[in-house]
Amino acid sequence: EPGIFKRMCKDAANNSDKKYILIIDEINRGNISKILGELISLIEANYRGSDHKLKLAYSQESFYVPENLYIIGTMNTADRSLAGLDIALRRRFAFKEMPPKLKPLDGVQVAGVSVRKLLKVMNQRIEVLLDRDHCLGHAYFMPLKEDGLTEEQKLARLELIFRNQILPLLQEYFFEDWQRICWVLNDHRKPDLDRFVGQVEQAVAELFGVANVPV
Repeated sequence: EPGIFKRMCKDAANNSDKKYILIIDEINRGNISKILGELISLIEANYRGSDHKLKLAYSQESFYVPENLYIIGTMNTADRSLAGLDIALRRRFAFKEMPPKLKPLDGVQVAGVSVRKLLKVMNQRIEVLLDRDHCLGHAYFMPLKEDGLTEEQKLARLELIFRNQILPLLQEYFFEDWQRICWVLNDHRKPDLDRFVGQVEQAVAELFGVANVPV
């Protein structure tokens, strides 16, 4: 919404006894010039308050960012667009890492398997094979905590979570490197019927004839 930041600054200035919070989701994808405009220079902690007023170039208004306005920007560190985040914006924010939380999954079990331990071990493998920024979030598994689910429903829901969310994400993370994906899923130590990823044997001779085709 155009002008929302300026309006929140005015509201916060007029109500100094209250705290205002502006949350910008996926800030690294946003158009910062449209979100913050001319006031980007005033969001630093040491430039807050009425002692640091700025005359806006277009409206010629005298303006400042109140100390009771807090700005929170969220971003996914695995997102490649983070690399293009403006340096001027980087130095105006304190970065706080929000790793996956295991505690919300305490006591959640599917077919006798602890979902907390499942997520913990998969993330340990991802951290070794890739890095910690690509660890899976606990939110993927929160639907398993819904009240009233039978064991069959939990198992079916867990299957959908892996099929529709976890596997496509791992494909993107590892650029279709199925060997490493199988390592994350522990497929290399399972019987064929229990594996997430199966390999279809291709009849090379039938497909290409007797030519020497590298496979």
